[in-house]
Amino acid sequence: MGVVFSRRALLLGVGASALGAVSGPLPVGSLATPSPGVALTSASTTFTAERAAAAEAAVVDRYVGTLWGLPGHATGLLTWPAPLGARTIGRWCYWWQAHLLDCAVDAAIREPNTERTKRIRALAAGIRARNFTGWTNRYYDDMAWLVLALDRAQGLGADFANPVGQLMSALRAGWSTEVGAVPWRTDDNYYNTPATGPAGVAFARTGDLALAEKAAEFLHTRLRDPETGLIADGIHHPDGRINHTRHTYNQGVALGLYLELATRTGQSTYLKRIEDLVAAIAENLTTPHGVIVGAAGNDEGLFMGILARYLADVARVCGDTTAAAIVTASAEAAWAHRVDGGDGHPLFGTEWARPASMTNAAHRDLSVQLSGWMVLEAHHRMVSSG
Repeated sequence: MGVVFSRRALLLGVGASALGAVSGPLPVGSLATPSPGVALTSASTTFTAERAAAAEAAVVDRYVGTLWGLPGHATGLLTWPAPLGARTIGRWCYWWQAHLLDCAVDAAIREPNTERTKRIRALAAGIRARNFTGWTNRYYDDMAWLVLALDRAQGLGADFANPVGQLMSALRAGWSTEVGAVPWRTDDNYYNTPATGPAGVAFARTGDLALAEKAAEFLHTRLRDPETGLIADGIHHPDGRINHTRHTYNQGVALGLYLELATRTGQSTYLKRIEDLVAAIAENLTTPHGVIVGAAGNDEGLFMGILARYLADVARVCGDTTAAAIVTASAEAAWAHRVDGGDGHPLFGTEWARPASMTNAAHRDLSVQLSGWMVLEAHHRMVSSG
């Protein structure tokens, strides 16, 4: 019988070459930044920046435009080409807009300029206006995604202290002390990872480590599958029924929360959870070539990119070779399998390991293109952090 290699072993081999001098996952109990001059991959930072810029231009040119003709207000169309009137009366999705804003922040961090800063402000203003009820709504996952994007934007000179405060107040008001988590939406008994994960990250980043740690415990003790090591979608309270669906983005937000707590508390527990979860992702949620598994269009279009974002953060902060290898393989696959949309811009597919297609309507969803943009920005941040 031949030697059988696990998918994680394959990725560790790839990661060893990708990370160069970084020797492997951090020893439990330590945090480190790769030494100056250590290249996280062999890719040129100029090349990775150009690819991220190409994805940015594709989304901006196809999807982003003025909301209702209001100066200083922008929004993203949900599909391309969009039906007539879509920007004024068409379907709108709060959490897609939050991730569009987050990607705009990525681009401004990569290459700051006045145009990108104006776009961030316009997208935020567009969300506030188009949401009708102000900054908040009844979905805690939506609000958590938006507060993360707005909070990051503040580091670029934009003043979003007021909306960040409003959104954080709403998240804290939604916290259940009995369950130790945030429900999916108001007046709901479903407590899930897509709400509690990003809310926990937001709690950590705004200084409420007590709630952030409770959110992390909820994910680890109530939703972690002991067989696969992956985080389930959610649990119904009080009957305890668990939705065992294993979405890629749920693993991403769990990684993000553990990483925030590892860097802020120094507790080795969170580093061990990161290492274990990255291994579980590599074994269960990547293709044989180490690419993050695909999903579909609509909301699922965002799932891959969210996981890539937080894997890249883990690779940058912890020097995790497996996380770096997954991000690298995913970015390379997304770029290799892009197609020209007929307008000179790249179009990405719902599965990065397969060619995109202009004839597949799902591939033209904003969510899918945001995932492509996210993985290329994440890859660039990772390779340029050495």
